[in-house]
Amino acid sequence: MSNRPSGLGRGLGSLIPSKIKTEILPANSAVKPKEETVQQIDVDAIETNPHQPRTEFNHDALEELTNSIKEHGILQPLILTKIDGGYQLVAGERRLRAAKMLDLETVPAIVREIKDQQKLELALVENIQRQDLNPIEEAISYQRLMDEFSLTQDQVAKKVGKSRTVVTNLLRLLNLPTEVQKGLIDGKINYSTARVIAGLPDDQQLTFFNQVLKNDLTVRAVEGQAQKIAVKRHFRKSKDPDLRLKEETLEKALGTKVTIKKSGETGQIVIEFYSPSDLDDLINKINRSGFSV
Repeated sequence: MSNRPSGLGRGLGSLIPSKIKTEILPANSAVKPKEETVQQIDVDAIETNPHQPRTEFNHDALEELTNSIKEHGILQPLILTKIDGGYQLVAGERRLRAAKMLDLETVPAIVREIKDQQKLELALVENIQRQDLNPIEEAISYQRLMDEFSLTQDQVAKKVGKSRTVVTNLLRLLNLPTEVQKGLIDGKINYSTARVIAGLPDDQQLTFFNQVLKNDLTVRAVEGQAQKIAVKRHFRKSKDPDLRLKEETLEKALGTKVTIKKSGETGQIVIEFYSPSDLDDLINKINRSGFSV
């Protein structure tokens, strides 16, 4: 018997990233993932997908994932399809590579028929086009496309025929507290208000949400109150126009929000990402870029 460690997983719930709070969705939601069985599949029986859109994998990011798997196991199952003689990978190439580096014997995976996998992608894209999806359901659809098909935000935007900005703004809603997301689903606040709340510091989002409900604020009033919070937090330092120009240059090059925090001659550059695949995409862009600030 092999002494290699097995690829431990936590079951189907691990397929849904923690930012997707499925408990707030109605049972009949069109975007709620259906129950599927997680199996332990022999690593040697899995072939990589020749159509994998991502061909470059950052070594440091892969090493970080490997260390995480070594300590916690594989927390999100791979997606496979059955082929003659084994399985083909649909999503999870970084996890598979890390498993091979760790000499794991098996990995947790969900196995789908190719036609079922194609149907699932088509169903998600079609659901996004529906007029009756609320913003949280639409955001979950985007997140599932990224997680279950190894797509980047740019690829999702092209697939559904929307701008990268639209996709990014909706995905940010998944970082909101559960109460705020549920408030949006229940119609207590609208999308514009939710977007304003998503732009606030994490520790103020729920408090601000409760104030909005208590005072029945309009969108314009919400924006005004949010601006006061922003000013109050940064009243000692106004943003240097040259620094903001550098942020915009980086945002244009990377396709995501960038914040430069400066203290004297030193500082930090904060680059936002919204999924593991999005992080990989950013790293690849940085590695390939020749842009200058």
